[in-house]
Amino acid sequence: MRFIIAFFLLISLVSCKRFSLSNQDKTNAIDTIVDFSSVDSYPSFNNCNDFIEKEEKSFCFRETIYQKIAEELDKVKLESKDSIKETVLVQIRINSKGIFTIDSIISSEKIKTIFPNLDSVLHTSIVALPEVFPALKRGIPVTTVYQLPIEIE
Repeated sequence: MRFIIAFFLLISLVSCKRFSLSNQDKTNAIDTIVDFSSVDSYPSFNNCNDFIEKEEKSFCFRETIYQKIAEELDKVKLESKDSIKETVLVQIRINSKGIFTIDSIISSEKIKTIFPNLDSVLHTSIVALPEVFPALKRGIPVTTVYQLPIEIE
């Protein structure tokens, strides 16, 4: 009889470890950690959807933006009598619906003086960008911000 009681007592002690809530809490906590500094899939244009690799899509996205902005800047005559070699930083936000907006345009006073309408040209070129699919994080569209350097020579 003592043997049977000891046996059931041993089984109940071992089984308590398997049904402990503390082990389940650890796995749930690990599963809910989300890195908000990166995305699973970068924004992409229709012409970039053929690429499978994340880095290839990112490269295609950047190249398409540069190409489209350059096309818009070529339509406007930006001329200067002085020699210029400067970089303008354009911070672009792509919201979860795939809509572009400009957060800021950082340029020197020299650029602002020589090309006073550069900001409006950049705004126009961003609005003229083709449809974009937003970045994804865990399958959910998210807002991303890109800083594009534009070299003016």
